[in-house]
Amino acid sequence: MHAGRDTATGKPAYVTRTLRGDRDAAERGLAALVAQVTDSPTSPTFGTLGELCDKWWTYSSPNLSPTVAREYRRLIDRRVVPAFGAVKVVDLRAHQLDAWYGELLASGAVNGRPLSANSVRHIHSVLHRALEQGIAWDWIAYNPARRASPPPARRPCIHLPSADEVVRLIEAARSVNRSLPIFLRLAAVTGARRGELCALQWQHVDFHRQTLHISGQVSHTASGPVQRPTKTHAERRLTLDSVTLAALGGLRGSLPDVEADRYIFSHEPAGGTPWRPDYTTLAFARLAGQLGIAKIRLHDLPHFAATTMLLNGVDVRTAAGRLGHARASTTLDIYAHFTQPADQRASDTLADSLNVRG
Repeated sequence: MHAGRDTATGKPAYVTRTLRGDRDAAERGLAALVAQVTDSPTSPTFGTLGELCDKWWTYSSPNLSPTVAREYRRLIDRRVVPAFGAVKVVDLRAHQLDAWYGELLASGAVNGRPLSANSVRHIHSVLHRALEQGIAWDWIAYNPARRASPPPARRPCIHLPSADEVVRLIEAARSVNRSLPIFLRLAAVTGARRGELCALQWQHVDFHRQTLHISGQVSHTASGPVQRPTKTHAERRLTLDSVTLAALGGLRGSLPDVEADRYIFSHEPAGGTPWRPDYTTLAFARLAGQLGIAKIRLHDLPHFAATTMLLNGVDVRTAAGRLGHARASTTLDIYAHFTQPADQRASDTLADSLNVRG
């Protein structure tokens, strides 16, 4: 049986044992041998959960968006490590995780403030992924998080702005800068994410075909902006209405000569650097507060786009493609209750077709 590496030579170490008896005796002997090996400092399973989480985060973070990587690091440092950082991975059990999840729901365990079910599930997800990597690295034979029971997910309440509120926000944005109203209009008519809009360059607008090419998104790190693929790693082309195109054309016409690869939304006249996504969130929050509709968030504009499409009879597949959802089922799962009016119209149409007229 592989038992890690010899501490003196660095070469692979193996442990063997000859057992006599029936199958049950052999299985008991194997279990004892496994216990002996996993308790050895030379075993590949030797290590704490804190060590595993650190190694997993270092390994996986280059493939995550900077925002997601920071959040995973925060959850590891503030939640997982204080609770289980010193626990050996091979000793971790599902019942310990379930008890901890209960504590988080009741008191937050650290600051005395209860966590939401979704927050606990997020912590569980990070822990689950780290432990899955532990299996791949032969630290453990099974993932105790698979057997744990995190609380069921609860869909957050969606605050839908009305068309009048969206128009007021766009008009109020004119007092901030000339680009922000167009940014908000694009968010409302395309359903694109803020990072996707910040990544737009002039080459992504086809004024002749009246389309917008969503090809990636911008994330900001300590060293500056980073271009990344879209959330679903898929590009999409969206048709734009004439008013939005005219606004984009007016914005470009007001700028100095700019190259096609310059950013549409930039604080620099030449468009060399894109807006930070968090700048758009803060600017929107200020506007919403000034208008007395602070409950509305920037992220609610894609919700506005989705529900407006569905309530006006746009099929779910088309809406999903415009929103950048990988599957139409995702759109339907989030917005199913908003399709009821369309379903009622379908029911009435079918019933009318069967009515017998005298």
